[in-house]
Formats: sequence, structure tokens, C-alpha cells
Amino acid sequence: MLYFECDYNNGCHPEILKKLAETNDIYQPGYGYDCFSLSAKEKIRKTFACPDADIFFLCGGTQTNAVVISSMLRDYQGVVAAETGHIGTHESGAIEYTGHKVLPLPQHDGKIDAAELKSYVSAYYADGNYDHMVFPGMVYISFPTELGTLYSKAELQAIHAVCSEYGMPLFIDGARLGYGLMSSECDIPVEEFAELCDVFYIGGTKVGALCGEAVVFPRGNAPEHFFSMVKQHGALFAKGRVCGVQFDTLFTDDLYFNISRNAISKAESLKKILKEKEYPFFFETPTNQQFVIAENSELEKLREKVSFGFWDKYDDSHTVIRFCTSWVTSDDDLLRLEETL
Repeated sequence: MLYFECDYNNGCHPEILKKLAETNDIYQPGYGYDCFSLSAKEKIRKTFACPDADIFFLCGGTQTNAVVISSMLRDYQGVVAAETGHIGTHESGAIEYTGHKVLPLPQHDGKIDAAELKSYVSAYYADGNYDHMVFPGMVYISFPTELGTLYSKAELQAIHAVCSEYGMPLFIDGARLGYGLMSSECDIPVEEFAELCDVFYIGGTKVGALCGEAVVFPRGNAPEHFFSMVKQHGALFAKGRVCGVQFDTLFTDDLYFNISRNAISKAESLKKILKEKEYPFFFETPTNQQFVIAENSELEKLREKVSFGFWDKYDDSHTVIRFCTSWVTSDDDLLRLEETL
């Protein structure tokens, strides 16, 4: 069986497994106060050029989005996101469960537009009844987007400017951050990324770790008692070293970015294979997710040998499916996929 369904079905990078074993007998305090977590945080601050950053390790992406958003919003506020945004489509209502509404904006290849964002917020405050409505309290985007596309540096600067004008923090979901930053089409230097938002997280689950995400408040701007809210939401590891060891390893010798490059390289090869096999692209992306249109009559036969993701119904006889590469995808995987197709 070939697995191209998603980027987190494998365990973890061998270096992480090795470090977990090597450090297993070392006694350390819990809840992220261990030496591995402290070391990882310093490496992240250095990598992203944000020496004053508050950094927290959480157990997973959905928990991270829910905790960050609910901790930064007042009770009467909602979060603005693209209509295709992950928090509004694939998180089972986790944000709404915290008592906050997801406020959708039109999407353009998975992205929101700064001018449309400003128009939306200004129209809200121009409404004489806005006190009776859900306030737009923050903006959520993902990098890469849910559709595998990327914001340019200029686009992020424009969105962040609108957010600053209206006092809305900009939150970037970085579940696949490594795959975005290592794309050849990304024009954002790693050391400048933290300047473009108010909070972001570095995805570990999808980029080589067993589990865990690192939330970064780049200017030491974490909400008061954020640690307590993480625990309140059930997103805190008692054995904080589990995340600490993993992120300390990922941010040693550029491992995080090196393994991210593998996913991008293999995705480019995957695109060539899909084109040679004459699969129409729903749209092409510069990252590790590729979306093609397949005939429904082919899908069951394909599923016998290849695991891929369902994305959307295209029409009565066609379906949009997703192929996903990752840090672990090999040349042999692609060769076998080519033969199978």
C-alpha cells in the first residue's frame, strides 16, 4: 500500500526517536520546565529572530487553535477567517465550542485579501447596530493555507497592517509551517516571519514530530496566565519533555527545515508524475499538497493500492482528491506510485 493521504501518518524522524531514547532516564521537572523545553525555546527564538518571545508547547493543532483564539478574544468577539479556513471547516466546531464565532471572509485560492478584510471590518463599525453583532476580534490565517497555497510577504504585511489599524491580533496557523517556508515560491526569510503577525505556531505533528506544536508570541505578548488556560483546555503535557526533546531536536542543525525541503522536493516530482498520467489539476500548489480531479469510476480501483485524501465533489462523475507528500516521502514511494497510476 502507498500512503499519500496526509503528512502525519508516520511516527517521527529517527533523530527524534533516538533522542527520546537517549534522554529517557534523565530526571526532569514536568509541564515544560525541563531542560529540553528550555533549550528548544531558545533555539526557536534564535531561528525566528524574536529574542523576547513567549513560547509554549501544546499537544496538537486543534487544541492550539482553540486555546490561542479563546484566550485572545473577549466573550463578545469572533475570529475572522477565510471561508476555507481550517478552524471553520475541519475542526468539528472546536472554536464555536469555546463560545466564539468563526466569521468567514471570501477566499481566493485559500487566502483572504487585505482590502476585503478592511472593507468587512470598516462596514461592521459603520453599522449603527454593531453592538448587537459579533465583534471581529482577531484574524486567523494558515501558512500554507488549507489549499496548500502561500501568502507573499507583501500580502501578510498588508493584512497585518489592517489588523493593527483595528486592534485585531493576527494569528498564523503553522501546522505545515516548514513546508511553506521551504517552498521555492516563499519570499519570506525565516528570520522575518515573526514580524508579520502577533502569534503563530510551529507545527510539529505534520513536520517530523510524534506530536506537539510550539506557540510563539514573538514580542512577549502572551495573554496573561496563558499557561493556565492551556492546562484548562486539556492541551498541556504533564511530561513536557515529550515536546521539549522533539522540538530541541528539530531545531538542531536545521533538521526542521531540511526535512521540510524533502516534502517540497517530492511534491514537485509528484506534480510531474500526475501531469504525465494526465490527471487534471484542480489547482497546482507550491507546497506539499496537490489536488487533482479523478473520475469516480477509477477511485475504488485506485484505493486498493494508494491511500489518498478525499477533498470535494467536482461534479456527478468526478471527485477532487489530494495527494500529500511529507518529510518521510521517498523516491521509491514516487516510483511505485508512478507504476501504479
